[in-house]
Amino acid sequence: MTRRQDRIVRALTQAFAPLELQVEDDSHRHHGHAGARPGGETHYSVRIVAEAFTGKSAVARHRLVNEALADEFKSGLHALAIDARSP
Repeated sequence: MTRRQDRIVRALTQAFAPLELQVEDDSHRHHGHAGARPGGETHYSVRIVAEAFTGKSAVARHRLVNEALADEFKSGLHALAIDARSP
């Protein structure tokens, strides 16, 4: 795992105690696109299943994940594909 990937896992685990969590670095797929950097660690996909999302809309779930990762966005995370579900 990349350093940013470790931090994403840690932040989402602390925020949501997920039942399932997968974080993939997709930066290699975005080489040459907006926000891409030579070292990567800019584009990620997240699949998370947590009780915290129960009763929340998809938009609300995405907002919660983005809020939990606000520091990562401030430090170079450019794009995040989110699949957030309740159990």
